[in-house]
Amino acid sequence: MANVSYPLDFERPLIELEKKIDELKALSVSGSVDFTSEISKLEKKAKKLQTEIFSDLSRWQVVQLSRHSSRPYFLDYVSHLFTDFFEMAGDRCFGEDPSIVGGFARFDGRAVMLIGHQKGRNTKENMARNFGMPRPEGYRKALRLMELAERFDKPILTFVDTPGAYPGLGAEERGQAEAIAVNLEVMSRLRVPIISTVIGEGGSGGALAIGVGNRVLMLQNSIYSVISPEGCASILFRDATKADKAADSLKLTAKDLKGMQVIDEVVPEPEGGAHRDHTKMAENLGKVLRKHLGELSALSPEALVQDRYRKFRALGVFSGR
Repeated sequence: MANVSYPLDFERPLIELEKKIDELKALSVSGSVDFTSEISKLEKKAKKLQTEIFSDLSRWQVVQLSRHSSRPYFLDYVSHLFTDFFEMAGDRCFGEDPSIVGGFARFDGRAVMLIGHQKGRNTKENMARNFGMPRPEGYRKALRLMELAERFDKPILTFVDTPGAYPGLGAEERGQAEAIAVNLEVMSRLRVPIISTVIGEGGSGGALAIGVGNRVLMLQNSIYSVISPEGCASILFRDATKADKAADSLKLTAKDLKGMQVIDEVVPEPEGGAHRDHTKMAENLGKVLRKHLGELSALSPEALVQDRYRKFRALGVFSGR
């Protein structure tokens, strides 16, 4: 059965059907009754139902999938795709922020710098990780690691998955906006390849602070937006319950952003979403990372900076009547 701890409303019929299949398989294994025929029929039905559900998702349903608690997080990809990960902590200014994790690792034997937002699976973990919402020291740690990667001429791979930067009083007192702005400035001129992948939520400046890459990728059921649908609905409609309507207006899905040329590639997810097969999702992402890293590695440091500059200067161009 799929890796789904807390199914979303629209996927419950599929989960219930899969539970029935598992129950019949357990009875067949016990040897009391042979349910092979019934299992085969239900598996075909489940396959058809899965296709029906996930082939025509609304933007709001994609938002829900991007936040799924069973979805693979940054450290899951680290364990599946990389070896010799050596985590590095602290910003050398204030302290350690567990909501951003970073360090050197090897990708197909090649040394790379990994930096990513990290959420928790349960309340205790989320409290420790601050629900994946970094404070200034988290972004300053990311900056320190990116500059270290440049010093040793190592590619940087970032993994974006945050509702946004933490909006607390302490974070503001310690310069949240300045920390994000400095990251944007420095990332724009780093002389090594940078690939940024939105693996879940890409929320506002909190996401962009580690998202200025030569290549920006998005998983199929991830989102990337200047504001959450709930926040947008509260401002535009004075009603946070109209988040589904706001999601349509924001056009925040990978498909939307690829069409507007904001991102470079959509990474396909396993049928039913990344949360249903972490291993397959990691394989899909690994293939795309290898392709883009190979292309960027052929560029000189000067060409990498110009490539990144041209990419972000081209954003936001529109035509109107």
